[in-house]
Amino acid sequence: MSELKRVTLPYQASLLPFFQAVRDLPFPALLDSNHEHFPDTQYDILVANPLARIRPTSGFSSVETSILWRNGHALYDLQDFGNSSNEATPANPIALLNELMTRICQEPWALSAPKDLPFTGGLLGYYGYESGHFVEQLPDSVIHDIHLDTLDIGLFGWAVITSHTNKTTELIVTPWCDETESADILKRLTQVNTTTQVHGFTLKAPFRSNMTAKDYAEKFAKVQDYIQSGDCYQVNLAQRFSSQYQGDTFHAYQTLREVCPTPFSAYIELSAEQSLLSHSPERFLLCDKGRVESKPIKGTMARGATPEEDKANADWLLASEKNRSENLMIVDLLRNDLGRTCLTGSIKVPALFKLESYANVHHLVSTVEGQVDRADQAIRVFHQSFPGGSITGAPKIRAMQIIDELEPHERSVYCGSIAYFSANGQMDSSITIRTLVADHGVLHCWAGGGLVADSKCEEEYEETFTKVGKLTHTLENVFLK
Repeated sequence: MSELKRVTLPYQASLLPFFQAVRDLPFPALLDSNHEHFPDTQYDILVANPLARIRPTSGFSSVETSILWRNGHALYDLQDFGNSSNEATPANPIALLNELMTRICQEPWALSAPKDLPFTGGLLGYYGYESGHFVEQLPDSVIHDIHLDTLDIGLFGWAVITSHTNKTTELIVTPWCDETESADILKRLTQVNTTTQVHGFTLKAPFRSNMTAKDYAEKFAKVQDYIQSGDCYQVNLAQRFSSQYQGDTFHAYQTLREVCPTPFSAYIELSAEQSLLSHSPERFLLCDKGRVESKPIKGTMARGATPEEDKANADWLLASEKNRSENLMIVDLLRNDLGRTCLTGSIKVPALFKLESYANVHHLVSTVEGQVDRADQAIRVFHQSFPGGSITGAPKIRAMQIIDELEPHERSVYCGSIAYFSANGQMDSSITIRTLVADHGVLHCWAGGGLVADSKCEEEYEETFTKVGKLTHTLENVFLK
């Protein structure tokens, strides 16, 4: 097979049963848009069994020297990458991924791959917040107690794509995937049990923060000192909440999915003891036929207990000078970030301070756009803009230095991104807020907020609990024994 193959399947309103059908394969990942609530995210994407995984903290010696076709012919030799780019070394996975994506996009079948599909094979996985160290020179003084790789990106030869707009589900098979594997995947999907199977999950203790209220107040005061000294305009300060669990995290994910519908939900199983449960409301970057879009969230207000209170809270947020200025700072930061790699003169802001409402909060959301002219440019825009400014502060590098100084533990996947980069040039990515990391019996989640000169300590502290409360309270109420 030398061309992309599209196999029509019965339309799936949810890919949860299909995920179960391939869950025993390595690195199953479900990008789950929860489309009934959010029309902006029309696709669900399911992948598993990558041809290779790029995981820098375990060294590239753990990645096969050659990524092989399943018929035995070499596809790419990672050791050759440094010959054409001095940057593509084991110490710089960002440059290696850039070059790998360039080669993928130059495949003859990729050049003719249809643009109506979001993902036609390519790269998919997560970037932890600390992946920013591959982009900029940054300090690293935090405690590293989570055993996930800094980033984990798979090269996938097949994918299941559901378009909720078109009411279609397809199996996409690239030439990298041989007939034996594609037949096995198709058999799994056509014989799937439509009732999702779940196993027991138990939360063994209430969530506890890595900061007391006193700790937070002291760190808040230091941020204010930095702002008054002119070091920065805004710093995102977060606290981490942790508990112990036992059992199947996919059960927990499905429960949270029903209670906290979000447009960028995702579940990724990294190993038997490690998984990501993401319920993010925030897009980082989208590339759709050359148009790059970012939708930063800055400005949060709790939902009201009654329709009247809810409207009053939304109106207050829309009129809040503090939240609007906080949002505008990040819009300007993103305009600068996208300007590094997008075409000159293409940066625009078509929407500013738009209200978006979720299960537990209202948010202010703006839209920043740019243009690229090559399929392999999307990943470069992503890397040069990473991490998202809405979860660092401004100026970005100084804000990240202050975050490293004040937050006691690594952020891991929190405030990083779950992303895909398709052979046809399409890209989409979330900012991994409202995200839980399951790591060998310990469950972590985080919440933070952007601090500016007129922020109030008690209000900002309480806002972190508002943001994460729907996740932690649901798990405690349903699963705490």
